[in-house]
Amino acid sequence: MPVKSPQKKATMVATSVATLLTILKLLIGLMSGSVAVLASAIDSLLDMAISVFNFFAIKKSEENPDEAYHYGKGKIQAIAGVIEGTIITISGLYIIYKAVEKFLYAEEVVLLTPSILVMLISLLVTYFLVKYLLRIATQTDNIVIKADALHYQTDLWSNAAVLVSLVLVWITGWSGIDALFGLGIGLFIIYSAYEIIQDGIEILLDRALDGEIVAKIGEIIAKHPQSTSYHWLKTRTDGTTNFVEFHLVLHPEMRLKEAHEITDEIEAEIAALDQKKKWLITPHYDPYDDEHINEMALHGKS
Repeated sequence: MPVKSPQKKATMVATSVATLLTILKLLIGLMSGSVAVLASAIDSLLDMAISVFNFFAIKKSEENPDEAYHYGKGKIQAIAGVIEGTIITISGLYIIYKAVEKFLYAEEVVLLTPSILVMLISLLVTYFLVKYLLRIATQTDNIVIKADALHYQTDLWSNAAVLVSLVLVWITGWSGIDALFGLGIGLFIIYSAYEIIQDGIEILLDRALDGEIVAKIGEIIAKHPQSTSYHWLKTRTDGTTNFVEFHLVLHPEMRLKEAHEITDEIEAEIAALDQKKKWLITPHYDPYDDEHINEMALHGKS
């Protein structure tokens, strides 16, 4: 039986936790009439669906390249991130709608003690889940797990807010506090989704690697004693694999075997910059610096 990757295990743990919390919150939310608890239940339901989706996204992204997908399917992670962020945004809008509805109809919150107990349990469970997901995200640098960790971090804050609102309603007797906190949670959830969507879109648009990493790659290429110069350094990532292309100018009389050995050394140094990611490095050998010719060809000039 194949060993599951840390990423897959993380999504399975997250799914199990989200399922448990959804059942608890939904029951208490419907029975108590608390819009904040109900909003949290809906959020947990979405967490469950997203974690299941993330499991299959990671599974597909880890498949090896084949005849149809020469570069693999790593960008599925970015697509998952965009979808997850969009779903989070929609859930935030629904929570805001329910909060406004409660303001208009002034519904009372009942069963405060069970509601407070459920949210306290949810807060503790979510805290330990976030710690676990952040550890896996640090180990793997996986965008899907990062998105999941960020999502559950927002849940941690929203659960704390719901708990505070219920305590305040219990103390003051004013159910409007519940709606106010529900509104705030909805806005916070929408705000948190922006970063997830942005990261996914940037990967899909082949944004270059972080500027600091690109600078280090350029330094590695330039400092090799056999490197005359380089140009057309291009980088991107699919979330799992970093792609690097560059033109390396070498002595025109150099043997191909020696040129290959030089790039092997350069590639090894580049790959050492981030050992959590796979690297696909494609060098192009030039006997002289033809950057201006390439630039003219790129822009359709003769």
